[in-house]
Amino acid sequence: MEKQNLPVVVVGAGPVGLAAAAHLVERGIEPLVLEAGASAATAVRDWAHVRLFSPWAEVTDPAAEKLLAPTGWTRPDGTTYPTGGDWTGQYLQPLADALGDKVRYGATVTGVARAGRDRIVDSGREEQPFTVHIRTADGGEERITARAVIDASGTWSTPGPMGANGLPALGERTAADRISYRVPDLRDPAVRARHAGRRTAVVGSGASAFTALALLADLAKEEPGTHALWVLRRGIGEATYGGGEADQLPARGALGLRAKAAVEDGHASAVTGFRTEAVERDDERLVLVAEDGRRLEPVDEIIVLTGFRPDLSFLSELRLALDERLEAPTALAPLIDPNVHSCGTVYPHGVKELSHPEQGVYLVGMKSYGRAPTFLALTGYEQVRSVTAALAGDHEAAERVELTLPETGVCGGAGLFDEPGTAQGDEGGGCCAAPATLRIGIGAPAASGGC
Repeated sequence: MEKQNLPVVVVGAGPVGLAAAAHLVERGIEPLVLEAGASAATAVRDWAHVRLFSPWAEVTDPAAEKLLAPTGWTRPDGTTYPTGGDWTGQYLQPLADALGDKVRYGATVTGVARAGRDRIVDSGREEQPFTVHIRTADGGEERITARAVIDASGTWSTPGPMGANGLPALGERTAADRISYRVPDLRDPAVRARHAGRRTAVVGSGASAFTALALLADLAKEEPGTHALWVLRRGIGEATYGGGEADQLPARGALGLRAKAAVEDGHASAVTGFRTEAVERDDERLVLVAEDGRRLEPVDEIIVLTGFRPDLSFLSELRLALDERLEAPTALAPLIDPNVHSCGTVYPHGVKELSHPEQGVYLVGMKSYGRAPTFLALTGYEQVRSVTAALAGDHEAAERVELTLPETGVCGGAGLFDEPGTAQGDEGGGCCAAPATLRIGIGAPAASGGC
């Protein structure tokens, strides 16, 4: 009984973490959301200028809406597309405010374990609660006891490196002052100055790389001398730019076409089959060196867009069953393998696929997908609905699927359009390829004023 009276700790006050808290409240279970940042949705605030591919109807959670309703909150027009700033200001922060002291800011989780049991010990393990170690904003340390842990910390803080082998290229760390792992916000004068009239290497082949190429091409039209060097580990084929005009999700197709136009118009040039091994200094510029010895012409800046990965360091004392490739739960990994699936072919799933040998701990949201870039907002909300039902003992609800996705998928993603009505065609047009916390996070600046 003592264990049942403890709170469920939720790591991360992002979209899925806050939805988990709302579902716990609905179930009569006390949540405690631990957020490292000073406000809700810290990662989303990093890309506040970006407009999503997903409309409002696909980025709010039903339990969260119920919690918000008594505050006078009304959901924006479900057919319009929010920016990250809109999402944070009009939904995520109000949701965190409605949760009140159930959300704690400035609390960085540094470790999770069974109380009094390290990873090796079997005896009495399942009867013990969890102990969550945190570092506070002032540098202090605390321990929190929990009945269960829902890790919704995402992957935004751990972008993939430039090295083709998954490790940083030689010299990558020492050249950190000239390397970025985000698509630039060219509205920022300081960021614009880093690229205007200069050569920028863009490393990566997903939608985030498409977006960077399109933005740099636009800048090249205004600032002579601006050029992008697109570094691809593979060759260019029919699928390089996505589905184009034949894409069932028009906004996604438009993204690839913009990148293709950047190359064809001469604002970007592609280097294929280039697997980066090192970054070398050439006076004030940088030179990329491939594994086969090829050296590229010097560039002024490098943008690395090679995906994201989960931070598992603070879960090292827990018994997790993770796929050796994706670092996702073993039962979930075959369903989200990007070699096989796009966001439209991943069916809704819940507690069954998210469970581990360590009972009572769940990785949800983008973190549950490990290195796979196919995550959907609505899928994350379905995950936490199922997990919280299981924690409440409602196993029938936990096993039931309450989400139906259209055949084309409901992809969150960053848009290259500024106005909500620009993307026409299938509802929910989005991008499956850009890796970020909610298939979000990277894209072109949106018009101010939001929806």
